[in-house]
This record gives sequence, C-alpha cells and structure tokens, in this order.
Amino acid sequence: MKMGRGIHINGQWQKGEGDVFDSICPSTGNVVWSGHAATPKQVNEAYDAASSAFQEWSCRPQSDRTAILEAYAAEIEARSDEFAETIGQDMGKVVWEARGEVAAMKGKVAISIAAQLERAGDKLSPTPFGSNRLSHRAHGVMGVFGPFNFPGHLPNGHIVPALLAGNTCIFKPSELAPSVAELIVDAFKTAGLPAGCLNVVQGGQETGQALLDTPLSGVLFTGSAKTGKLFHKYFAGRPEVILALEMGGNNPLIIWDPVDIEAAADIAAQSAFFTTGQRCSCARRLFLPEGTFGDDVIEALVARSNEIKIGHYGDATAFMGPLVSTHAAGAAVKVQSELRHNGGRLIREMKQTNQGAAFVSPGIIDMTSAGEVPDEELFAPFLQIFRVPTFEAAIIGANNSRYGLSGGLVCDDEALWDEAYIRMRAGILNRNRPTAGASGSMPFGGPGLSGNARPGAYYAADYCAWPQASQISEKANRLPATGFPSSRSSR
Repeated sequence: MKMGRGIHINGQWQKGEGDVFDSICPSTGNVVWSGHAATPKQVNEAYDAASSAFQEWSCRPQSDRTAILEAYAAEIEARSDEFAETIGQDMGKVVWEARGEVAAMKGKVAISIAAQLERAGDKLSPTPFGSNRLSHRAHGVMGVFGPFNFPGHLPNGHIVPALLAGNTCIFKPSELAPSVAELIVDAFKTAGLPAGCLNVVQGGQETGQALLDTPLSGVLFTGSAKTGKLFHKYFAGRPEVILALEMGGNNPLIIWDPVDIEAAADIAAQSAFFTTGQRCSCARRLFLPEGTFGDDVIEALVARSNEIKIGHYGDATAFMGPLVSTHAAGAAVKVQSELRHNGGRLIREMKQTNQGAAFVSPGIIDMTSAGEVPDEELFAPFLQIFRVPTFEAAIIGANNSRYGLSGGLVCDDEALWDEAYIRMRAGILNRNRPTAGASGSMPFGGPGLSGNARPGAYYAADYCAWPQASQISEKANRLPATGFPSSRSSR
C-alpha cells in the first residue's frame, strides 16, 4: 500500500484533515493510494493560495509562462514510465494505452501554446487614429475537476491552457484515481511553477462541494452529464463564473455497405471497446442495415469480441483492462440485464471474468425490437445494435439522443458521407475511423448534454481567457462630430 502525500497547498504537501479513503487498483485489488480528504477549511486555504498567486502569475510576460510550461512537458517525458505505471495502477489502463495517455499529456503543451497564440493572443492593427489592439486576460482561480478514465490527460487538458493564460488552479482529482496528481505537481514544481499556482485537494463529494463553494472564477470539468448538470444548476444566475463542462455521450456509429466487412468490424470493435468502453467518445449504439450485409458485420464483430485479450494493466499484449472498480463492473452487468428484460436480444453476453471482480468481457445486444431504450451513457465495453431498413432511418436513429459528442460513418459511398456530414449531430464526426479517435489539435465537445458549448482540446484557449479590445492613440486630439462643439469658446 502506498501512502499518499496528501494535499498540496501553496507549494507544500500537507496531510488532509478529512476522512481517510483508499484507491484500489482494479487489476490487482490492492490499495495503491491511501490518504485523508481535504476539509472545507483546507479547500479554502487552497483557494487563498491560488488567489494570492494570481496577480504575479497573470502579470508575467507570456514568454515566461510559456517557458515554464515547456519545461513541464520535458519533465513529463523524463518521467513517462512512472506516469504510465501510476495511471495503470490507479484505474487499470493497459500499459500501451497508459503510455499513449502520457504522450498526449506532453503533446498538450505544444498544442496549447499554438492555440493560445492563434485564438487568445495579442494582435495589433493600424487605424487612422493609431491602432486597435486585441489582447486576452486571465479570469482568476480555476477549479479543475478530473475524471478517473484519463486521470492524467484530461485534467492536464484544462490545467495547461489555464496556467498558460495566466490563471491559477485548484485541482480535485477523482477519488478513484488520485495518484497521478502527485506526479503532475512534481513535474510542475521541477519546471519552476511558482507556489500557489497549482494546488491539489484530494477527496470525494464533500471536497468537491467545498471547492464549488469558494469564489472561483471558473470550473473546468470532465465527467458525467449528471454531475455536469448539477454544476450548471449550482451556478445558475452567476454568469461571471466560467463553466467548461465536457459531459460524454451516447454515441452512434453507422456502418452502411462498405466493401471491407472485416475493416468495418475492426472499426466497430475499437469504437466500442477502447479503454474497456471507458471513453466518453466510445460508440454505444451501432446502426446496421437489415439483411445479409448487416448479419455479416455482426458475425465479424462477434469474432473480434471473442478474440480480444483482456489482461492486467502491465500486460503489453492485452487490448482491454478492467473497469475502474468492482462496483462499476457490477453496475454495467445490471444495466445489461435491464436492457435484456426490456426486450433486448443478447448476441454476446458481458460477464465478470475470473481475472477479478472488476474485469468484464465485451458485450453486444440487439435492441431493434426492444421497448423503450434509455438514452444513457454506459461506461463499459457494451454495444447496442439497431437494425434499420434505410439510411434515412439510420440517420434519424443516430440523432435520437440528448447527447451529441461523437459519431461515425463507415462507408465507401461519398454521397452517403456528404449526407451524414450535414445531418449527423455530433461535435466529433469521423468517417471510416473509430468514434473514439479525436485530435488534440482540433476542438473536443458537442451539442446537447455533451457539454455547454465550450469545447476543449484546441479550443480550451477560448474559455481560459477573456478578450480585451482597445482603441489606442498616442495623444489626445479633438474629435470632430456633427453637432458637437468645435472649441471651448463656442459654448
């Protein structure tokens, strides 16, 4: 068991004074982090530290902040093995994917620097009276709420652009994956980030509520729609608080008469089962045509599912690890049972395996003839299939959701893609690629319950700073205007 270093306030680690909690590795069942939650008093101290650090940090030249963030990226690379191991222990992510997450963390710095320059930089344009200047200012103290599925990459995706813009941060990691936060702090401290600019408060719901109760300038959140809606309601009537909410999706994938059925099955399996289904961009619903072609796709998809290797986070040959917890695995199997009871036809049953209580096998269910199908995001390797008579019906079905994060079309027909591109309601819409494939150099987000119209990734620069527009003349001159006095003597 690893004892956590506690919470981090104003450059110093200290013991939390709240309830003790443990982080359990879902691969092994071992306690990998143990510590005390931050109390509301300690959360307020973290806010005071961030608030005190804000003035100096926000007034630094942009080049200084950029240099520290670049040094941070170098630290991530130097500690990449430790980061990957910690991610794997925290939430069970298999090693090749954990390493990919660490690479994304490092890559986020260069992407954020480019986005800051393009979308939130300083621009000067000449005018007859002098110049117009567009600049950007930091908001203040940002509360960053991290999820468990990407415990490094996703909070890093908020923290990096926020710091780059001149904000200071208080980071509350998921209580299911608290360990990576310590490495993030270490890397920033070695890079030269001043004390108070990044503070960490560990804990669960009580700690999160205490953070919301501080006078934050913004809340940067990645997680469930249920929690995001609570945040949105909590800050109702407070437009001065920036809310950047990324809340997942019930994502559709359409496969329609491509030549290569095997390639289509690959895309469907990867869309649904990447990260054991624990990506907000994973496909949850697959739309297939009625008839032989759809049957062949399902057959190939089941064959892929049967061959997927499930293993311990350190197994370099495994495609899938466990779900984040035993509770998550049990809840996923329960949802499968409910869908079956509602008329779904199991094609491949999702089962808890003998590798451990948090491990589940991929599941596939045909919901075509079922009754009411809940429009919910199930964070598990579980795919619902819908057979439809026409491409029009597939588009209508794909859009029949309160969410709109990601979607995809697998087809060879350019005209079908043109139609889907115009009509499918998804912030990330891919052709002949997995729905879970997203680029950090593009925006990440979508309409509906998938967010609040503040996409992240490349567009995070937009919500981390506010624009200031200035008209500038080197000296004051009389300004002629119709009906306005031309001199003092004319009065």
